[in-house]
Amino acid sequence: MNLHTLSILVENRPGVLSRITGLFSRRGYNIESLAVGTCEIADMSRITVTATGNDAMLEQVRKQLNKLIDVIKVSDLTATERVERELALIRVLASSVTVRTKILQIAKIFGVSVVDAGEKSHS
Repeated sequence: MNLHTLSILVENRPGVLSRITGLFSRRGYNIESLAVGTCEIADMSRITVTATGNDAMLEQVRKQLNKLIDVIKVSDLTATERVERELALIRVLASSVTVRTKILQIAKIFGVSVVDAGEKSHS
């Protein structure tokens, strides 16, 4: 079982994401990662899906995706060079300046970008 990354260009309409994720679940494949957003082409979105499976599974899913009306193009990014990043937004309650300083030191060790280090949290 390999990790596969698919880029799916779709028309930006309600329900498209639901139909695509439904296709994966009906086939019994688990989605490891999912990112969706509008893209450089007006009225279209790009869905990036990472799923675990073999090459036969990938080919079957690609064929099924291409049959969906709102899908314009399916690309396999597994073997191509790409940049992968992870993002986490974490809010930490620091009860004192000392604790806040220690948190910032730990964040610096791991290359974390600190957005706000104020005394009060804004919800």
